[in-house]
Amino acid sequence: MRFHLLLLLVTLMSAVSVSAQVLSMSPKNITDTGYLFIRHNSKVKTRIAIALYSKPDSAKVAVVRARVRKENIVPVPVHTPFLVVHGNVMYDYFYQSNIDTPYVERDIQQHTVQTNLSITIRNRYPLRVAFSTQQGNSALFRNLTGARLSYNNMDFKNQLLANARGWAAGRLKQLKEMDSLKNFVDSLQQSLSLLKYTYDDAYYRQRLIEAKEKAFRLRLDSLAGKYTQSGPTDSLYQTIIAEKELRLKKIDSLEGLIGGVKKRYQSLLDKQAKLKSGLLDALQNSRNNKELSDALESMNLPDSVLPKGFRTMLAIRSFGIGRTMADYSELTARNISITGVQVEYNPSYYLAVATGTVDYQFRNFIVKEKRNPQYLSLIRAGWGMKESNHIYLTYYTGRKQLYGTNAVTDTGGRVDNHLMGISLEAQWKLGQQTYLTGEVARSSMPYNSRKPHGETNFGSMMNFSSRSNEAYTVGFNTTIPQTYTRLTAMYKVMGNDFQSFSFYTTGSRQIAWNIQAEQPLFKQKVVLAGAIRKNDYATFYAPSNYQSNTVFKSVQVTVRIPKWPVLSVAYQPTSQLIKLGEGQFSEQLFYMLTGTASYTYTYHDIMMNSMFTYSRFYNRQTDTAFVYFNSRNIMAGHTLFLKRFTIAGQASAALTEEYSLYGLTGETTWRMLDWFEIGGALKYNHQSQTNNIQWGYGANARINIKRIGEIALRADKSYLPGVNKQLVSNKTGRLTYTKIF
Repeated sequence: MRFHLLLLLVTLMSAVSVSAQVLSMSPKNITDTGYLFIRHNSKVKTRIAIALYSKPDSAKVAVVRARVRKENIVPVPVHTPFLVVHGNVMYDYFYQSNIDTPYVERDIQQHTVQTNLSITIRNRYPLRVAFSTQQGNSALFRNLTGARLSYNNMDFKNQLLANARGWAAGRLKQLKEMDSLKNFVDSLQQSLSLLKYTYDDAYYRQRLIEAKEKAFRLRLDSLAGKYTQSGPTDSLYQTIIAEKELRLKKIDSLEGLIGGVKKRYQSLLDKQAKLKSGLLDALQNSRNNKELSDALESMNLPDSVLPKGFRTMLAIRSFGIGRTMADYSELTARNISITGVQVEYNPSYYLAVATGTVDYQFRNFIVKEKRNPQYLSLIRAGWGMKESNHIYLTYYTGRKQLYGTNAVTDTGGRVDNHLMGISLEAQWKLGQQTYLTGEVARSSMPYNSRKPHGETNFGSMMNFSSRSNEAYTVGFNTTIPQTYTRLTAMYKVMGNDFQSFSFYTTGSRQIAWNIQAEQPLFKQKVVLAGAIRKNDYATFYAPSNYQSNTVFKSVQVTVRIPKWPVLSVAYQPTSQLIKLGEGQFSEQLFYMLTGTASYTYTYHDIMMNSMFTYSRFYNRQTDTAFVYFNSRNIMAGHTLFLKRFTIAGQASAALTEEYSLYGLTGETTWRMLDWFEIGGALKYNHQSQTNNIQWGYGANARINIKRIGEIALRADKSYLPGVNKQLVSNKTGRLTYTKIF
């Protein structure tokens, strides 16, 4: 033991004798104090002060940082497919054992195939494709097949609007200046954060405190005569303070620079937001296509938002190949379905062309009839935008189906049904939402009218000595913004020999007019609508020399108050032409009163809907062949929408002068799975005269197969009013397949 103590003493003495290892504890050699924390047989840390010296080691150690190679990330260009197709496909099969009055047929089957496709080319140019066919075994209803490829500028505007809304984010990435500014701000922000961290961390605060303590001790030693060094005694503290002031100036400089860069960045950002806002405003609020085109061209927009040829695309109001609807003016062609081509072009001038075979006219596409081939060709040109002031000249020609005495000659042969005509239409915009429209037209005379004079179609049209082949119309439309009042009026005079595709030639002078008004009240919670009209309809059931003097009147009131039921009451006329004999018709008029109350609400977290309807026909049995003459019809229904079930109940009553019919229906639908639901119904029917109770039923199912589509099935047995006041069983079935993509 003594040997070991002696060896330790010799070693320590040897270490002290080495001058290179002398540690002087003089205050002028000590520059700072560090601390070492150790644990000595305890969880509590023990702090040991360690002196730091002014002379560093002779070997300087440079700080080496691993170089991080900054990768130049190249943005991946967004792939724009050439074609994007969305739409739906539908097949429907319908069976009906008996058709309701006034037609009587049995075991009717009907197949319908329909598809509507929305196609976008390179996310810029929208097109629509439609196909439908309806085939059945009914002797009354027509089989119709048609296809259409169409374009209209409203779809193009909507595409521009969609591209504009998603344009800002993509646009910012493309602006190099904004990218560089953003990167510069990030680097400055990083440097600023590093400088601020230097003076915010605990290490710096500890150094500053110890420098102050050291300076304070040196002053005390100097006062006591223990320290006589000349010069400042707190140089370390002053050095730290000087470094702090220098770096604070750098912080202020960086903050000012960052503020300027951010201001420039924000100005560019505001510029882009203003441009986007102006773009959306132009797309949504431009009064016509020319105004929109001028506004868009001034914005210098990229092709991703404003594709090439946008002026032409906006100027093409509509374009269609296949079955399209010709709807141009009151005295030329209105609501005519043609299979052919039509285009409407309106940059500042106006040009429209349409040609094709006539499929059907409005109101006669249902009932089958023997028709002669019909076709329509029309050219329309003029100046001005369609929504604003304009003047258009129209020439139309073709072949048209004739009826009554106009369709046969004196000898009983078929007549020449070619016709032609010209019209001049003008529209004046009297205010922001007020328009006045006038049109005059002149046509060739019917064959039986021009035959005695030996005139051709063109000759009779240009013979201004006769005015029986002329027509005139004046229209007025306005909206008063202060009161939200809408007013529409029309007056039309047609000579007995005037012909066009808008209505049927009757062989008598016709005067038609109508006035419609709509007025919201109580902050649009109540809407009052009314109309009166005279002879404002066209039907091929009317005979030659037929003229109506009946004035139709209607009124409707709708009440929509939040959290209250929606109420609607209407008093409207219904007219019916009754054939009395060969070539003899009689027009009967009766009014109908309808009232509806509907309320959707939530009770104990269950959504419900309650509905009540009432209708009344004001007619007599001699007026019409309608079964429920002078009847009152009442229906009340209630539906509960549960999580997996939909439960509905309905009660109805039809009260006539001769008998009453009562019905009760209960229906339940169960959504067993997200893709499968099934339901059933039970129907109670009671007729007061026969005093028989008859039961009906219903069943339905729906299957939604992923990537395949939805299949819906429905079967129903109900009862229809038949002859001798008996109820006739009517069974229906329906199979529908729908695919949306």
